[in-house]
Amino acid sequence: MNSPTSPQAKRHIGQILIDQGILTEDQLRIALLEQTKSHAPVGRLLVQLGFVSEATLRDALSEKLGLQSVDLGHIIVDSSALKLVPRDMARRHRIFPVAIDRLQKRFIVALADTNNIVAIDQIRAVLKGEFEVEMRLAGDSEIDRAIDQYYGHEFSIDGILREVETGEVDYSSVSEASDEYSQPVVRLISALLADAVEHGTSDIHFEPEQNFLRIRYRIDGVLRQIRSLHKTYWPAMAVRLKVMARMNIAETRAPQDGRISATMGGRVIDFRGSSLPTTHGENIVLRILDRQKGIVPLEKLGLEESTLELLKRMIARPEGIILVTGPTGSGKTTTLYSILNHINSDGINIMTLEDPVEYPMTLIRQTSVSDSAKLDFANGIRALMRQDPDVILVGEIRDEDTADMAFRAAMTGHQVYSTLHTNSAVGAVPRLLDIGVVPDVMAGNIIGIVAQRLVRKLCRTCRQAYDPDVRARRLLGAGNTESLAIFRAVGCEQCDYQGYRGRMSILEVLKIDSGIDELIARRATTREIVTAARAKGFKPLAEDGIRLVRAGVTSIDELMRVVDLTDRLT
Repeated sequence: MNSPTSPQAKRHIGQILIDQGILTEDQLRIALLEQTKSHAPVGRLLVQLGFVSEATLRDALSEKLGLQSVDLGHIIVDSSALKLVPRDMARRHRIFPVAIDRLQKRFIVALADTNNIVAIDQIRAVLKGEFEVEMRLAGDSEIDRAIDQYYGHEFSIDGILREVETGEVDYSSVSEASDEYSQPVVRLISALLADAVEHGTSDIHFEPEQNFLRIRYRIDGVLRQIRSLHKTYWPAMAVRLKVMARMNIAETRAPQDGRISATMGGRVIDFRGSSLPTTHGENIVLRILDRQKGIVPLEKLGLEESTLELLKRMIARPEGIILVTGPTGSGKTTTLYSILNHINSDGINIMTLEDPVEYPMTLIRQTSVSDSAKLDFANGIRALMRQDPDVILVGEIRDEDTADMAFRAAMTGHQVYSTLHTNSAVGAVPRLLDIGVVPDVMAGNIIGIVAQRLVRKLCRTCRQAYDPDVRARRLLGAGNTESLAIFRAVGCEQCDYQGYRGRMSILEVLKIDSGIDELIARRATTREIVTAARAKGFKPLAEDGIRLVRAGVTSIDELMRVVDLTDRLT
């Protein structure tokens, strides 16, 4: 790798900026002349001369060196990383500790000069071999600003709360950007967001009651109370959250939506915010959209081999509709994104219509439906059809117009993916009839229907094996003489005493063939369709869940929480 100060590297960084149309040959020549006097790196001189901004230079250097850059103005500080690198060391070597990734044993540090070997050696000495150093590029003044802004403040939730209790809250500074980290409420919100992400939370609930504020995290699909704070904290916290989510802080009587984007643990995490007026004040819920977790390879969804093969065969069909069904929060979007990621290539045009776009993906054209732009799902599909798509993803089929347009797209040679709120794969048929889709249109145009749920996985450290009783054996379809050991949840430090860690999907996949098409066309009952499907090897949700119980991945209690097993007892 060439040093940024060598002539070849100088030409290279200048050339990148010239190629991008950001810099002219004349400007580069001026910077090179200046360099003969000051011997400073050419990049720093380009910024000092006002020819490029620091952010532009950072991105160009990032491209040249093949390193990721980090915008230090939009990070949520990792206090444990700050504690490892003292302020004077950070200032002396012009470095800023961004985050510690404990799972992958990485220490992420921002620096302007990646050839600053002394700085990197100093960090390695501090880490004592516990973590691998991962460098990110940042501008000189960005690093200086971050050191001034973030060092010297309390970042633990309890420490900040003590600070809030002893001091007065200045509401004006909560909504201003000037040295906001001196304001404890600003740090409190950042600390709560970082804590929630670290715990693998999907939603954060801020719920004001008459005399206190309840904070709950939804972890693995179950809400868990984390904190109770005094009611006096909430007005300033609500203002800060609304400022971050770009909501109107003066409006407290109408529901609002917003979005927050922040860098945490070295990666960008989005929060979708929603405020709702209640009797005790505004209720705010943040949905955490972690791009790293949002897109899972198809093979990693934990499907049975035969189910995965069936799904791949359905995806290979060039036209028709594939529906993914299930209640809210059952992982439908993740499954659809995994499918799109699986088929995504230069050779096809994939277009999506979502409410709103959750995870940005390369190559895929993604559009959010919006009331302000008068773009609903039905009009959106009509517009997408004029964009020469091969594959269309419609976020949800909610009404007759959307269903009509989605089926029209499928009938004109497109592959269409969408979600539907039903309890089972077969239940999608009566739901579509209820919306207003005629059986003749359905028959021949549905490739297949996937129904899915998420079950919590037992903690491998503390799960306990036991011999199932007669009732459990009937639920599992096991004979009284069959030797069978299944597991129950216990709870330990590793799983926060919940007994479960993480979730995985259970699926039923109904491939629509000519026989089922015929049943749909003549409005056959759900029972008839299920009987015909089972004769061809269809496995319902309960059976996929029982497979996981028998494998020791989840418990009977957890499966019964998610899927109705009562018909197996009759």
